[in-house]
Amino acid sequence: MFKVTEDMTIMHVLQQDREVAPIFMKYGLHCLGCPGATMESIADAGKVHGIDVSKLVEDLNKHFASK
Repeated sequence: MFKVTEDMTIMHVLQQDREVAPIFMKYGLHCLGCPGATMESIADAGKVHGIDVSKLVEDLNKHFASK
């Protein structure tokens, strides 16, 4: 099973399964194709957008666990 961590980039996670896009969007991370998605970590994106990164990672991992 794929396990998401805060130090991964958004794009790395999306490359594993594009169906996670709505999860990122739910947390306000809408620019999934922008350069930031390929360069900054989920933790960095969370700081910029003021979101609960641990909850986002938890939701992403729930998705991958259900596969």
